[in-house]
Amino acid sequence: MNVRKKTVLYLMLCFLLVACQQETEEITFVLLPDTQTYAEKYPEILDAQISWIEENTENIDLVLQQGDLTQNNNDIEWQRVQKSFQRLDNKVPYVLAVGNHDMGSGPGNFADERNTTLFNKYFPLDKMSALPAYGGTFEDQKLDNTYYVLETGRQKWLILSLEFGPREAVLEWANEIVAKHQDKLIILNTHSYMYSDSTRQGYGDNWRAQGYGVGQDEGQDAVNDGEQIWEKFVKKHPNVRFVFSGHILNNGVGTLVSVNDAGFPVYQFLANYQEGVKGSVKGGNGWLRILKLRPKEKRIKVETYSPYINEYMDDEAHSFHIKEVFLRSGY
Repeated sequence: MNVRKKTVLYLMLCFLLVACQQETEEITFVLLPDTQTYAEKYPEILDAQISWIEENTENIDLVLQQGDLTQNNNDIEWQRVQKSFQRLDNKVPYVLAVGNHDMGSGPGNFADERNTTLFNKYFPLDKMSALPAYGGTFEDQKLDNTYYVLETGRQKWLILSLEFGPREAVLEWANEIVAKHQDKLIILNTHSYMYSDSTRQGYGDNWRAQGYGVGQDEGQDAVNDGEQIWEKFVKKHPNVRFVFSGHILNNGVGTLVSVNDAGFPVYQFLANYQEGVKGSVKGGNGWLRILKLRPKEKRIKVETYSPYINEYMDDEAHSFHIKEVFLRSGY
């Protein structure tokens, strides 16, 4: 066999090995819901979560936080949150969301107005836009509504992080962004969407954005709850595949698989362990969500783990598998 044929065979073998590795890869997302009680009372717990992520960056593709980073929207709490998350800079892509406790006219005034000055002070766009995966924003110099682009092996992703009670204008922008990225699977990360009975938050449910001061805005500034976000945005696009949210108390968890207008499944998850959730200890005791996606097996494994106490939750609401999952951008 001549040198040229050997080279061709070698390159073909390398290609097959890489393709096989990509097809069997495990894609891992880590969810950090509602860190507000840690920011207020137990910063050591958030530090434990971040330390665990740092130690496992080689096995984590993306970190998503679902809003309510702080409890009281004050400088002390924002400094704690900033100090923790900046440890992940250029180590693993991370996405932050704005919750109702992260906006308002001042400490203790939660979402009475859409003021996110402190959030954008401690996570300024000029700094955040330089980090891995950043794509663009809805408003100049504001991180409130942002999208990110990411590749994991053969899969391309676009992650949209939208404000608490996203406005009509924001959903219109989100529709435009997704329409331009049909080659990617879409993740929606937002503070309030699912309810604790495993349905989307809607009329009659507690803690809707309509019940806060920002909920009185009208026109293009009118807010939307989970069911409205589904109707006006999520279900319209064949490639929107995941929705992650927090915010809701009661038992703090919910899981829903819905079929969009194109006939494809959308996997929607609520996870929240903050103070006020049934059974909560120390505002969550460090519980976070780990989603392990296995494209070849068409399977998602969901785990709930606390680096702070080094334990897993083993009940079916917090540890489960979803099978026959569609995970390719070819829909």
